[in-house]
Amino acid sequence: VQLVESGGGLVHSGGSLRLSCTASGHIYSIPTMGWYRQAPGKQRDLVADIDSDGRRNYRDFAKGRFTISRDNAKNTVYLQMNGLKPEDTAVYYCHADIRVSRNYEFEYWGQGTQVTVSS
Repeated sequence: VQLVESGGGLVHSGGSLRLSCTASGHIYSIPTMGWYRQAPGKQRDLVADIDSDGRRNYRDFAKGRFTISRDNAKNTVYLQMNGLKPEDTAVYYCHADIRVSRNYEFEYWGQGTQVTVSS
């Protein structure tokens, strides 16, 4: 199983980016998919996650600016980021809890994608 991300880049303050992450491999189901971020010298923090029924969870800094969604048929999760600020600059990591069978579940991480917001 692997997670492949895309969509990072450099934007000006106030701009938008859309991140995508697709899971592939031997997958039985994906209970939860989400996004974390890690700025230089800081710990990796949750941004938002979404379960297979579409229930969403956002950190306070993401509420009102970021939207997480997923396409279960494509095993893909998206993060639409609007109103980006310089403090959103970080490496963004896709995360997923994936069941490879009915009884075995593991967590997986993507390789990370850089988001840089200039002031």
